[in-house]
Amino acid sequence: MSAAAGLESATVKHPDAMAPLIRILDELREMTRAAGRDDLTGRLAMVRARVGDPRVRLVVVGEPKNGMSTLVNGLVGAQVSATDSALSVPVIAEYGSRSTATLVRSIGGGRTERVPVDPLDPEPALRAEGVIRAEFTEPSPLLADGVVVMDAPGAPVDEHITWSMIAAADAVLYVVDAGRELGAEQLGYLERVRQLCPTVICVLNKIDMYPHWAHIQQRDRELLDGAGLSFAVAPVSALLHRQATSTGNYQGAGNYQRDIESGMPQLIDHLRDYVVARADTVALESAVRDIRLVSDHLAMTLHSEAEALRDPRRKAQITEQLGAARDQAEQLRQRTANWQVTLVDGSTELMADIEHDLRHRLRSLVRDAEAEIVQTDPARGWKEFATDLDARICEAVEENFVMAHYRSVELCEQVASKFPADNRTPALADLRLENPGEVLGSVAPLEPLESAKAGVTQQFLSGLRGSYGGILMVGLATSLLGMSLVNWYSAGAGVLLGVNALWDDRKNRIQRRRAEAKVAVARLMDDVIFQVSKESRNRLRAMQRSLRDHFTDIATETMRTADDALRAAEEASGRYGDRREDRIAELDGKLGELRGVRDRADRLIGV
Repeated sequence: MSAAAGLESATVKHPDAMAPLIRILDELREMTRAAGRDDLTGRLAMVRARVGDPRVRLVVVGEPKNGMSTLVNGLVGAQVSATDSALSVPVIAEYGSRSTATLVRSIGGGRTERVPVDPLDPEPALRAEGVIRAEFTEPSPLLADGVVVMDAPGAPVDEHITWSMIAAADAVLYVVDAGRELGAEQLGYLERVRQLCPTVICVLNKIDMYPHWAHIQQRDRELLDGAGLSFAVAPVSALLHRQATSTGNYQGAGNYQRDIESGMPQLIDHLRDYVVARADTVALESAVRDIRLVSDHLAMTLHSEAEALRDPRRKAQITEQLGAARDQAEQLRQRTANWQVTLVDGSTELMADIEHDLRHRLRSLVRDAEAEIVQTDPARGWKEFATDLDARICEAVEENFVMAHYRSVELCEQVASKFPADNRTPALADLRLENPGEVLGSVAPLEPLESAKAGVTQQFLSGLRGSYGGILMVGLATSLLGMSLVNWYSAGAGVLLGVNALWDDRKNRIQRRRAEAKVAVARLMDDVIFQVSKESRNRLRAMQRSLRDHFTDIATETMRTADDALRAAEEASGRYGDRREDRIAELDGKLGELRGVRDRADRLIGV
């Protein structure tokens, strides 16, 4: 794909503004290459490529099934990304003089071949076996403004490709589903994205499917602010935008109003105002941030070597200190199994305790409900009883999630105690429920009682059966005395036995209703336990994954930093023993140059 096509009209970053920054990056790359820090050199190479590109690179990422491809097609204004393909490949769309598309296909041996593709129907090629990358050139207003839209692959197997695209991006659109708020794992992912690209916009997609999307948007903003991530949250419906712009009559049939409701025009305006219009500022701030980070890492290596050479008497002490740091890092690696066991065992115990607490609370509610049922006729005020029981269930579930939150914080502190004291614990997502009704929304309401009160006809028949036995029994006895079958005595006995039959029938019906009410309460509690336990386990598993990723990064970074510093100090004495003073002067000069590079970079953004 030719990057020169339409380049003049697509230039966003001004070469005059980027030229001083490029000179600083080239100078710093030479310093890292001379110091043997290939990792830092590689990072600066990506920054150099990003700054040298006069356009704005916009990367769209997110979890599968969140509508990333539909959003990319809406931004580009053409069907450039397959929406229903099982194969996920990176897609790059840039401005060109005409609509063309090229597939890059691997043919083995490290070689590739380029195959032309119909830009109006690229999906068959995207589904083709062996496709590793697709590039598109499509004239659209946003692309003509100088934006290169990149759809990152969503499959886990292509995660390294996604992170490479993020590292080379000027801005990132993180697409989430409007049906649920951000979880701890997503917040951790956004924190990692910010370390590579500080300009991030959260896109709340599919708002047409969820009437409560405004509440989710507000909640996501609160979660982002609580995690120290001041990202914008843009609500859109890529599908509604596609429906509004797919017809030829855009201004008619309510298509314009539907497009406004989709939020896509507002998102594009936001990109133009805060990303394209500020392309120079965004590129400068992001690059200076990387320069500071690289300078700090390089300065640590040079300073350690200089200190070891400057005072030979302290060499043993410095080496011992660095050796202790290395031993500590080795211990971290050896204790990896320990903290992981602590996390796994603690999480398993926590899930069991939270479920036991939930069952205990609900069993107490069952006992209270049964005691109330036994004391009254359930048929009286059954709806009021169900409403009160629902309120008590919501209260019990809310208290259970509060307990889960604080127990999760305790578990985080237990795992953190396995690491050095200067490693802070991560900010966990709040597990407490703001609205327990959302979790209990799928729970069926309390069942109505089938055994209703007896009607007048049933009561009359019950009394008639009882009175008939009394009349017959006493009438036969009195007939021996010469009296008629129906007399005052037999009639009185019939009345007494009829009343007794009515009383017994009433008690039996009340007992049946009580038994039925107890069964209905038990079924309701089983349903509550099933739904709430699932939600609780999902949140706790997300918390466990967040802690695992956080502490794994701590162990890896500590080990690498200690190893690099120790290696530099150990090599310094043997390599420059006879010309120590010359090497010290050289190192001090490099440190001075490094400070000068950083100061020049800071002045570019007015710091």
